[in-house]
Amino acid sequence: MSGWNASDIPDQDGRTAVVTGANSGIGLITARELARRGARVILACRSEARGKEAEAHIAGRVPGAKVEFSPLDLADLSSVREFAARYPYDSLDLLINNAGVMALPYGKTADGFERQFGVNHLGHFALTGLLLPKLQKAQGARVVSVSSFMHAMAGLDMGDLNSERRYSPWTAYSRTKTANLLFVHELARRLAAAGSEIVAAAAHPGYSNTNLQTAGARMEGKKAKEQFMAVGNRIFAQSAESGALPTLYAATAPGVRPDSFTGPRLLGWRGAPAPSWRIKWSKNDATGERLWVASEQLTGVTYEGLASLTS
Repeated sequence: MSGWNASDIPDQDGRTAVVTGANSGIGLITARELARRGARVILACRSEARGKEAEAHIAGRVPGAKVEFSPLDLADLSSVREFAARYPYDSLDLLINNAGVMALPYGKTADGFERQFGVNHLGHFALTGLLLPKLQKAQGARVVSVSSFMHAMAGLDMGDLNSERRYSPWTAYSRTKTANLLFVHELARRLAAAGSEIVAAAAHPGYSNTNLQTAGARMEGKKAKEQFMAVGNRIFAQSAESGALPTLYAATAPGVRPDSFTGPRLLGWRGAPAPSWRIKWSKNDATGERLWVASEQLTGVTYEGLASLTS
């Protein structure tokens, strides 16, 4: 994987991808580069205006790009179900669980979940389960979930998944990134036990210059904090184009292993894609199983054909 970049993406002609949060940042770059290599890409975005802008952006930079917007609000499980029911194709080759929110003030989703946990984990858990039959019909299908090196800052509190007892924006965010890795770990285990060839893998962008870092401060109305984060992005962060490479590698490179975690090479901060360190609790079988069961109960979504490994 030495020096791997977007030009190394294999031909994606004939393959269909869903990219959540494809209207900006890493999601937009991921969708654009998949389309450049021939994939048909569905831009799964909450805002129709931004989704249409992203569609036009890609079409203007990739002649003949096969891209289409489809509304998806991960903070509303009814929207997730509608998106999956509306999916128009017989099979799905790539599901990129990219969308996310970071360190927002406390809030709740339409279904009453803490907002970061609901969007970053539960929404994608439900989406993946609902699209699983489509993934099972494709050869070489992959599910890639975008986590963060921030997962190492906090493990899950299984007794307070929705941060009802105590809420810290950064702790809550870090826990959702641990949840992303535990989801991939448990999904990979269940797929293997079922004899499925679907690869579930994770990636993270390191420190990349996107609007994710400034959103929380903007929502709080803290201009100084927002400007501080923006300056940090400009000085220390790598570009969104570079930040998207680990996701693109996990989605397309030959030989990607189930439950692998790909990030930037240089201390997990920046650089070409490479195997990334992850903290021990993000590969704990028992915690992964407990999170899975809780997620099924909270979302009402079960995964057809993927039974518990402890039953």
